[in-house]
Amino acid sequence: MAADDDRPRRRLRAVGGSIRWRVTLAAVVVVGLALLAGAVGMITLLHRAEEDNVRTAARLRANEIAAVLETGQAPGTLAVDDDEEVLIQVLDASGKVVASSPNMAGRPPVADVRPGQARRIDETPIEDEASVVVARAARGPSGTFTVLVARTISDSSTEDVADLLRIGLPLLLVLVGFTTWWAVGRALIPTLGRLEESQARQRRFVGDASHELRSPLANIRQHAEVALAHPERADTAKLARTVLAEGTRMQRLVEDLLRLARADERTGPVRRALVDLDDVVFEVAADLRQSSALRIDTTAVSAGRVSGDQTELQRMVQNLAENAARHARATVGFVLREDPAGTTTLSVEDDGPGIAEADRQRIFER
Repeated sequence: MAADDDRPRRRLRAVGGSIRWRVTLAAVVVVGLALLAGAVGMITLLHRAEEDNVRTAARLRANEIAAVLETGQAPGTLAVDDDEEVLIQVLDASGKVVASSPNMAGRPPVADVRPGQARRIDETPIEDEASVVVARAARGPSGTFTVLVARTISDSSTEDVADLLRIGLPLLLVLVGFTTWWAVGRALIPTLGRLEESQARQRRFVGDASHELRSPLANIRQHAEVALAHPERADTAKLARTVLAEGTRMQRLVEDLLRLARADERTGPVRRALVDLDDVVFEVAADLRQSSALRIDTTAVSAGRVSGDQTELQRMVQNLAENAARHARATVGFVLREDPAGTTTLSVEDDGPGIAEADRQRIFER
């Protein structure tokens, strides 16, 4: 039985675990895609910025050489630093190389670029890396020249950032996954608790219904079977009265069960007002005097006012009174008092056999 009772709880936990995994996976995928898009965008911007810096540096160097040529100096060997990744060529009006940096001596033009333009090339005669070639026109006393300056695009900073992203992004996704797993787990704890409580209430309701309705249904069935087995001895009026009484009992049981279910779900309307509980007690006592031959004692009932739902309070007092009358021998007594602190106490007593010690906890069950 315990294993059967644990099945709904295990199913809820399985559902909670599935939700936890799905939410975590969704968070990792969404964050991963966002980070990937951001990383690609950042690397692209860094690469473009690096290329713009190289283009600017090549243009400045071309302007320096053009300024020298425009003063009338004849082009010759153009000096460059050993550690400078730059190629320089000076072309005459016919496109012939008339001067160059030492690393381009004897080589044809590095690229076909018009003055005022810049062009990216994948490799140069002495470098396998991408470069930017800038062309600048120079007009001087000795003629018109075109200055070509090529600089290598260094992606070292971009590659460093890419390496950091390759390491950092997976670690960040692991952190996102762990955080989401933890947060969803914490969020699901009260949710699953409420679901388990709701299922427990449903199981209690079904158990209460089956237990309470078993007796009147069995009684109706018994009388119906006797009437069918012995129709010549069947008392139709007696059978009708029995069915009507048991049907009324079943109706009241169903109403009580539904009231219990609404109370469990906390969906019933809560109406609170000041209620004179002594008036309720006197009314229930009067009904009990008419419906039974018992002695009903209300001499110990004093004034008592409480805050609550008058209908539910009346039902409570009526249930207590009916239970006492069912087990009493001759007398049912009501005691109602209010102490100076404002606490009102109601007791319903009878002179019956009392409750066995073994049942004193069970009577408070539903």
